[in-house]
Amino acid sequence: MPKANVFNMAGEKIGEIELSEAIFGIEPNKSVLHDSVKNHLANCRQGTQSALTKGEVSYTTRKPWRQKGTGRARAGYAGSPVWYHGGVAFAPKPRDYSYTLNKKVKRLALKSALSAKAAEAEIVVVDGLKLDEVKTKTFKTFLTKIGVEGKALVVTENVDEVVVKSARNIAGVTTTIASILSPYMILTSGKMVVDKAALAKIEEVYA
Repeated sequence: MPKANVFNMAGEKIGEIELSEAIFGIEPNKSVLHDSVKNHLANCRQGTQSALTKGEVSYTTRKPWRQKGTGRARAGYAGSPVWYHGGVAFAPKPRDYSYTLNKKVKRLALKSALSAKAAEAEIVVVDGLKLDEVKTKTFKTFLTKIGVEGKALVVTENVDEVVVKSARNIAGVTTTIASILSPYMILTSGKMVVDKAALAKIEEVYA
């Protein structure tokens, strides 16, 4: 049974908590994780690239010189892709790169990412993750006390504006809520700092 350390807001370790075997204790499926990350990156692409083809460049279609007798190579028009400032052969055009994954694949990828974090002891649970005021320095000090340095993913049960605003200026720290976790978000973070209530919601939603 995977476990995680539990801290209070003073940064003191107050015990351990057992994590759900079905979510945090499976064998990570690397192939599914790869598919999930690739899908996320593809869906993030804007697809706004564009270049002019030989039929779209602003050039006359008049033949530059006669076909034979000049000693130069044959040329049909100035907008040819082999000419400087000519059109682009097989030019990229705006397109949609997004695609969807099967629901079961998505769920398996999320469980695999969470299990990988649990196996590496990179999940930290906080009993009552809450701040009285928006204060970046206070939140950064708290993270240091619980052993979180560098990149981290802070997970709360619901959107907490105070936590979000306190964390947004800390380099490498990202905040999210339990219901919209993604494998990419988990894998690209260092440690996961999870509110106890958010942990219960994760186990309820993804079990």
